[in-house]
Amino acid sequence: MTRLQINEVAPRDGLQIEAEFVPTAAKVALIDALSVTGLARIEATSFTSPKAIPNLSDAEEVVRAIKRHPGVAVTVLVPNLRGCERALACGVDEINLVMSASDSHGLANLRMRPEQSLVRFADIVAATRGSGVFVNASLSTSFGCPFEGEVPELRVLGLVERLLELGVEGVTLCDTTGMANPAQVGRLCETVVKRWPETPFTLHFHNTRGMGLANALAAWQAGIVRFDASLGGLGGCPYAPGATGNVCTEDLVHMFAQMGVDTGVDLDALLAVSATLPQLVGHETSGQVVKAGKSDRRYPMPARQET
Repeated sequence: MTRLQINEVAPRDGLQIEAEFVPTAAKVALIDALSVTGLARIEATSFTSPKAIPNLSDAEEVVRAIKRHPGVAVTVLVPNLRGCERALACGVDEINLVMSASDSHGLANLRMRPEQSLVRFADIVAATRGSGVFVNASLSTSFGCPFEGEVPELRVLGLVERLLELGVEGVTLCDTTGMANPAQVGRLCETVVKRWPETPFTLHFHNTRGMGLANALAAWQAGIVRFDASLGGLGGCPYAPGATGNVCTEDLVHMFAQMGVDTGVDLDALLAVSATLPQLVGHETSGQVVKAGKSDRRYPMPARQET
């Protein structure tokens, strides 16, 4: 059975929308702790304008300070050519480009329609040639748009094809506001795996309507082995009304572990890191396993009450 690859996105996707700025040293400590849990890759930050996302204004400092571990790729979000140049200068392993499958979300989030994003991507991909950096593109609203509703599957497939023609090496299909359902996920995943069997596809789910784990299971059953997830379920798109946190990493790993699916992740170590999040971000998180314990947790019998 193929080992899953879990991409931890909390340091970027999670911390970017927190009410308070998390100090640089605390970000570095979080990433360092995550790096020894067996995760395949960690999305450390975003090389975007500090004015756009003040919480990630310390991108260079974070990437340069974290400890690198063999087998753990450091990936970062890159919104434009300038961001790409900054990321390459820091020696990242992977850059992640972001565009929307729908016009309206693209305009709300990026101020550009999909066609405009593709033009920008061409310059970024060209800038990475010869660097050895893996180029991934995340396609937001692949399963539905909060403004337009249904996004036709043919549109999603057409954009995937355009991305691969540009030289993008991997594609993430994103359920930006938790609109997907398992049947829909299964159909799209089966199609992309069959059409582009050599392309690494990642699935990025939000748990807005409580279907995140069910959707991840459907994707895995369709042949997907790469998943984004966020420690404690942190995160959400600031430009997508109603979007709540991502699928929780420890809950996702726990589900697959109970099924006998190898994630390569030390769940106990991951839970220990998750337990530090409330103090870091100043509020409780949505993860369930960190609160209830793993399903093999056992309790003492209650004392018998004599009458």
